[in-house]
Amino acid sequence: MRPTTGQYPATRFRRLRKSDGLRRLAQENTLSVNDLIWPLFVRDGVNMREPVASMSGVERLSVDLIVQAAEQAAALGIPAICLFPYTDPAKRTEDCAEAWSADNLANTAIRAIKAAVPDMMVMTDVALDPYNINGHDGLVRDGIILNDETIEALVKMSLAQAEAGADILGPSDMMDGRIGAMRQALEMSGYKDVAILSYAAKYASAFYGPFRDAVGAGSRLVGDKKTYQMNPANSDEAMRLIERDLTEGADMVMVKPGMPYLDICRRAKETFGAPTYAYQVSGEYAMIMAAAQNGWIDGDAAMLESLMAFRRAGCDGVLTYFAPRVAAMLQNQP
Repeated sequence: MRPTTGQYPATRFRRLRKSDGLRRLAQENTLSVNDLIWPLFVRDGVNMREPVASMSGVERLSVDLIVQAAEQAAALGIPAICLFPYTDPAKRTEDCAEAWSADNLANTAIRAIKAAVPDMMVMTDVALDPYNINGHDGLVRDGIILNDETIEALVKMSLAQAEAGADILGPSDMMDGRIGAMRQALEMSGYKDVAILSYAAKYASAFYGPFRDAVGAGSRLVGDKKTYQMNPANSDEAMRLIERDLTEGADMVMVKPGMPYLDICRRAKETFGAPTYAYQVSGEYAMIMAAAQNGWIDGDAAMLESLMAFRRAGCDGVLTYFAPRVAAMLQNQP
C-alpha cells in the first residue's frame, strides 16, 4: 500500500528541493558512465574521418581511428562500443555475402580493437542493410523481405563476428526466430559466452533517417520496413516479442527508438526484469544537436535530461552518440 501523502503545510515538497545537497540526497535515479554504449561508424581507408552531415559531431572513421576511439572510450570508463560499417557500394549485393566475410570492415575493426584494448566490450550490429543493395535488413526476392532465408544469412554473420572476437551481438533485423537460431549456432560452434542484446522491440520509425545516411543505406532503400519492423501504435506486441526473444536465448533486450517509446521501456523492465536497454537513435540525437546549435535549448542540459529519462523509465543502459561527451561531464562531477 502506498503511504498517504500529508497535507500542506505539514508536507512541503519544496523542502527537499531547497539546496543542491538536499536535491542529491532525495534523487531517485542516477546516470553513470556504466550506463553508456557508444555507437561508432567504421569506413575503409587509413586515417580517414568523414563527417555525417545529418549528425553533427559524428564521423565515419577508418579502422585505425576506430581503435583510437575505443582507447578514448576506455579512458572515459565507457564499458562498450557498438560498430556499424559503411560498406563500399561495390560490395553491396543481392545475396549480402560481404556480411559474413571474415575480412569485412566490422570484423576487421573488431580484431583491431580487441588487440589494442582487449577489455573494451565490442558490440556488433547483426542485420543485412549495410551489405544489401536494396537497403533492407533482410534478403529480398520479388519485393518481399524473406524471413527464413535471412535467418540463415544472419547466423553466418553472427558466427563470423563471434570468431572475430565480438563480445555482444546485436540482432537488429526483426526477423522471426533469429534469436533461437543464432543462440543454437553459437552454442554448437563453441561461442557459448557471446552475449546477445536483441533489438526485441524495434519500431518502423521516422527517427532513423540520419543513421541510414551514416551507413549508406538510406538512398538504396526500396520501399519501407513496415513488414518486419513494429507498428508504432502497438505496445502489447512489444511484450510478446521481448518474451519470445528472452525465451529463445537473448541475454538482454532493447527498445528502439528511445524517448518516443519510454512507455515500452518501463513495461519491459517491470514485466520481465531482464537487462533492458534503449537506443537513443540518430533522429533523437540530431534534433537535440540542431536545437542546441540554433540556440533554442541548452544542449548539455537536454542531453543529460534525455539520458536520465531512460534511467527513470527502467533502462539499465543506453546506446547514445552522446556517450563520450556525457562520460567526460560525469568524470568532472563531484
